[in-house]
Amino acid sequence: MPEQQNPNLFSRLRRLFSTDVIIRNVGGDQLKVVDTDNIQSSGNIQNNSRVDRYQRMFGTGQSNLYNSGQLLQATRMELFRDYEAMDTDSIISSALDIYADECTAKDEFDDTLTIVTDNDKVHKVLHNLFYDILNIEFNLWPWVRNTLKYGDFFLHLHISEKYGITNVDPISAYEIMREEGVDPSKPNEITFKRDLTTGITTTSTLHNRDSETYQNYEIAHFRLLNDTNFLPYGRSLLEPARKVWKQLTLMEDAMLIHRIMRAPDKRIFKIDIGNIPPNEVDAFMEMMINKMQKVPFIDENTGEYNLKYNMQNILEDFYLPVRGTESGTTIESTPGLAYDSITDVEYLKSRMLGSLKIPKAYLGYDEDTTGKASLASQDFRFARTIERVQKIIVSELTKIAIVHLYAQGFTDEEIVDFSLKLTPPSTYYEREKLELWTSKATLAGDLVEKKLFSRYWAYEHIFNMQPEQWQEEQARIVADQKEQFRLEQISTEGNDPSETGQSFGTAHDIATLYKGNGGVPKGYDETNPPEGGWVGAGRPKEPGTYGKHSHPLGWDPAGHKQNKAAGTGVSESQNNGALSRHKTMLEQLAANIDKPAAVKSTFRQKSDKKDNLLSEENLLDE
Repeated sequence: MPEQQNPNLFSRLRRLFSTDVIIRNVGGDQLKVVDTDNIQSSGNIQNNSRVDRYQRMFGTGQSNLYNSGQLLQATRMELFRDYEAMDTDSIISSALDIYADECTAKDEFDDTLTIVTDNDKVHKVLHNLFYDILNIEFNLWPWVRNTLKYGDFFLHLHISEKYGITNVDPISAYEIMREEGVDPSKPNEITFKRDLTTGITTTSTLHNRDSETYQNYEIAHFRLLNDTNFLPYGRSLLEPARKVWKQLTLMEDAMLIHRIMRAPDKRIFKIDIGNIPPNEVDAFMEMMINKMQKVPFIDENTGEYNLKYNMQNILEDFYLPVRGTESGTTIESTPGLAYDSITDVEYLKSRMLGSLKIPKAYLGYDEDTTGKASLASQDFRFARTIERVQKIIVSELTKIAIVHLYAQGFTDEEIVDFSLKLTPPSTYYEREKLELWTSKATLAGDLVEKKLFSRYWAYEHIFNMQPEQWQEEQARIVADQKEQFRLEQISTEGNDPSETGQSFGTAHDIATLYKGNGGVPKGYDETNPPEGGWVGAGRPKEPGTYGKHSHPLGWDPAGHKQNKAAGTGVSESQNNGALSRHKTMLEQLAANIDKPAAVKSTFRQKSDKKDNLLSEENLLDE
């Protein structure tokens, strides 16, 4: 026994699991309760009035522990035999596989089990336990399947001081028995007894030398606690389908027998016996039957029919003697019994699938997946069932983790400072939750933006958060903003404010540069120019070189000296004279603007010539 190797460690473990639940203070007035045996949901065996179904239904009224225990185990064995037979059915076996697959699916990070804790050391130890020691990526699937099949599954934990759990041994549900409330002085003590001989544990063998007793911390007992009438054991997932499965099996067998024996058509042979005396009719009929009918021949070596013989026999057909000249010998056929049992089989199959809670489309029996009966809507309900099973599995995995942490020296709140999560069973289920959160976020944003309600109202009434919760979230938002500012400083300025204690390049930094340390530094204030004036201010010390030989464009950058009217040959002086004349004429017009006669005479000076195109003399008569 492990207690003999290290009495100190195992006595402390025994004391740790001697109570219904494990309670630890996790800080301040906060308590964390770990219900490893699911006492909160199922109750204790000694104070549960509905326990035990087997003993109450099949008991003899005697309170003898021997009789009750023997009857209990015998009834369990009957159920287990039915479950084994049901597992040979293709539908039942596929259902168990689907449940195990959904419960042990991997998430987007390729993890089967997620460990949630703020303690890095605890996370490292538990990750090593589940993924390296227990290898749950491979072993969790058969553990879950056996739990669903029998309603119970047992693991024997090998515990070593300083190292914790080093190995586990699965134990068949056939050979172990759970005991609760046996010792009145220790009402909460739980022990397990295992029969090492026959594989079927009864009370008669519990005191034999070939049985072992395990403490609560040595056995991880996975059990489906969905019916307290089965306590202290769980109820198999197959139990609701057990009766329907038997009916379906009988109906399928009857249908098969009917198709083989009663479906073929029968023939009626009416043989004319003429004037044969009555006492010779039987002999005559026997002779005729022997001529018409051959018995099948079966090869004794191979067990096969010899097809050269007629396969019909006297039991399949009817031979009737008739008398009379008008009847003669005739052969008639009578149809076989028309019995359609497919409808009954489909009805029972639907009932069985309903008891298993698996959508028909999963098993390929439902071709119409439209409307409310679509796979997506069914998957939502199926996901809830998977979620309940996962919680049961996680509860016992938590017990294993606590034993491992305690054996490695973790104490107080550290042994409960974690939580385990299996992958959500359905992406559709996850999408439903995401859509709900999206709708809440949109509604809260609209109400706050339109100033209909405050942010605090949205926190309390939309997100259902207490004041302490949303105040904590506000503090976290501030922390996020600080972290974002730090990242921006590192990216733009190459400065880490958490290390240097200061920021660079912000508006506040520039304002501090102007206003700090006795005012604006010299040279930055317009009223206080630097010595020698502002850089670049005042008249240039040297004149420009435009139009000079030192200028990059040379002597005449505008080309005044070479500029002439294109194609006219008019010089610059001639152009200047024409411009002066036009200027004089414009001045005259401006002076005589109020004297129409003078304006006309001004324009007539050039229009008096006959060869002017504008002269009226050039107009042609009609």
